[in-house]
Amino acid sequence: MLATSITDQASVSSLWTTSIFGLVIYVIVVVALWRVFAKAGWPGILAIIPIVNMFILVKIAGYSAWLGLLYFIPIANVVLAIIVAIKVGENFGKGGAFSFFLLFLFPFIGYLILGFGDARYAKRA
Repeated sequence: MLATSITDQASVSSLWTTSIFGLVIYVIVVVALWRVFAKAGWPGILAIIPIVNMFILVKIAGYSAWLGLLYFIPIANVVLAIIVAIKVGENFGKGGAFSFFLLFLFPFIGYLILGFGDARYAKRA
């Protein structure tokens, strides 16, 4: 179907732009998580699979993977994401502010720092 009006053309253009931007962010997060998983002793290839990487992050945080099911419950998923981000940051030797802002709010930056930086994984109790 051809876009005939200027508004149709603009909406198709913005859809493509959004899709490409989303794909670029996804690839950046996958590359970063690959390195984080490798540092934590997990196969990096698991970072490619969207649902699986969420459960592996829960395991890296030191919790049972069953707790990852809470990601499918509204409101509980936000609380769990914050807790997991803080615990993952703690296990890599980072503070709460770093974990909240860079692992929860801006994960495409935070996981790059963890994966390619000098942070070492040490599971803490």
